[in-house]
Parts: sequence; structure tokens; C-alpha cells
Amino acid sequence: MRNKKFIGWLFGLSIALVVAMLLSVRIGTVELSYSDIWQILIGKGDQRLRMVFIDFRLPRTMIAVMIGAALAVSGAIMQGVSRNSLADPGLLGINAGAGLMVMLYVFFFGISASSSIFLLPLLALIGASTAALLIFILAYKKQEGLSPIRLVLSGIGVAAGISAAITILTIQFNPQQYQFIATWLAGSIWGTSWMFVLALLPWLVVLLPYVYSRSNVLNILMLSEDTASGLGARITLEQLKMLAVAVGLAAAAVSVSGSIGFVGLIAPHIARICVGARHQRLLPISALFGALLVTIADILGRSLMNGNEIPVGVVIAVIGAPYFIFLLLRAKI
Repeated sequence: MRNKKFIGWLFGLSIALVVAMLLSVRIGTVELSYSDIWQILIGKGDQRLRMVFIDFRLPRTMIAVMIGAALAVSGAIMQGVSRNSLADPGLLGINAGAGLMVMLYVFFFGISASSSIFLLPLLALIGASTAALLIFILAYKKQEGLSPIRLVLSGIGVAAGISAAITILTIQFNPQQYQFIATWLAGSIWGTSWMFVLALLPWLVVLLPYVYSRSNVLNILMLSEDTASGLGARITLEQLKMLAVAVGLAAAAVSVSGSIGFVGLIAPHIARICVGARHQRLLPISALFGALLVTIADILGRSLMNGNEIPVGVVIAVIGAPYFIFLLLRAKI
């Protein structure tokens, strides 16, 4: 019965995501009809419309899907490892750590060089890993393991400190750098070319299958410390491995999307309600929900205000902030 429910959600969300992607490539200053898209796909159609579709709309849509999947799976891992339903890479300071490193690079070297496209995910990984390691050290106690309450509090504290550093650094930017950083901080999908797709794709191709192959480990880590140890799990080592993967996914997404929060909180939560807590089902459904959420947010951001684009991060925050408050009120912490 549960497998049928999982397959139903998997099929339904996949169809919804395809529909959202089709709508995403249509909407913009130059609107494309479904007939135009079909003509382009079979190698025909107007040359100008082909350029709009292939060079701009399609890579942006692909990036939105990949960002959503990466952030959602990262959030699902963090919630499983910490046994805390409020864990999220944005709320725990991981995104802020990645962002600080990206900002330092922009400050010293600018953002014009094409090599920076592939360098930014690595730099974001360094910043996110440093923040994650600091949070882990603050939240971990040898006698008790990784405390869910300390994890949230440590993450909030680290995120606040990094945000202060970002604010101080922002003052030093020239107008061109400041415009980029302002866009980044708002959570706008600024990387919209195939180069950014190629920069992000290897991270997902490597890390997502690896996470899925470790679904049973994540299931065990959700149990109590004593139970997990009794089943033979090396808890601290496995927690560090899974957190490293979660940080890698979040850092890669942040490097091309800016500071988009709440996706890693909302998507796994809804997925857990739909298919349960077993990660064999939770991870793919979370990825689809996350991809769908970011794609729809991008569509709304481009269509709600004529001539002006609302950053994806702002749209998701409007949805995510009330949802987070709702979860916080329900949480028994």
C-alpha cells in the first residue's frame, strides 16, 4: 500500500514538475506559445525565439529545478541526522557560510571571469563546510551526541555572526559589486546560462545517488543514540559524512542562486507527511517537491510584476516564514 502511495506521489509530482517547467520556459518578456516550443524542439521555428528558448529560458529552468532538488535533499539529510524537523541549510547558517566565501571572492576578484563559474561552488563549499564544522562542534557533546536544540541554537548564532560579517563587507563594495551582492542576498537565480548548468550538474550527479544509497544509514541515524549504536552504526562518523554531503549540495545550489531559504525546511516536511519518514521514499519526493517549489516561485517572481522581477528567495520567504512559525509553534522543544 505504501509503495503504491509512493509511486502515485512520484508520478504526480513528476507530471506537475514537467508542466511547471513548460510554463517556466514560456513566460517572460518574449512569451513563447506551446506551438513555438514544439517547433523549436523539432529543429524549426523562428531563430530569435530559438535563441530565447535555448540560450536563456531552458538553462534558467534547469537551474531552478536543480537548485530546488539540491536544497530539499540537503534539508532532508540535516533533519534526519539531527533528528530535528526544524533543521534547514538556510536557518542553520550553512547558506550564510557559503555566501560569505562567495562575497569575499567577488570583493577581491570580481565576477566577470568565466573561470569563476566553476570556482564558485568550490569556494561556497569551503565557506559552508567551515560554518557546518563550527556548528557541529558547538552542538555536539560526547555524552549526549548531537543535540537537536543545541544544533538550532548554534546554527542561529553562527548565522547571525556571519550575517554581521557580510553586512560589514558589503559597505566596502563598489556599486557594481554591491548590485551583484544585493541580488545574491535576495535569493535571485543569477546564473542563467548553460555554463552554470554544467557547473552545478556534477555535484548533483555525484551526491544525490550517493545520498540515496545511504538511505538506510539515515533511517538508523533518526533513532536514538543507544538504539543506533546497538545496530552497529558509527554514529559520529556517519553524521559527519551525511552532513558533508548536505553541505556540498547546499553550497553548490547557493553558489548559483544566492541565499534562498526555507526550501530545505518545507519540501522534506511536506514529503514526510505524504510518504512517511523512510528515506528511500522521502529523499526522491523531497527532491521533486523542492524542484517544483523553486520553479513555481521563479514563475511567480517573473510574472507578478510587469517589467520587474521579484527574486525567488523573496517569493519563497513569503511562503516559508509563516510555515516555519507554524512548525515552531508545534515543535516540542
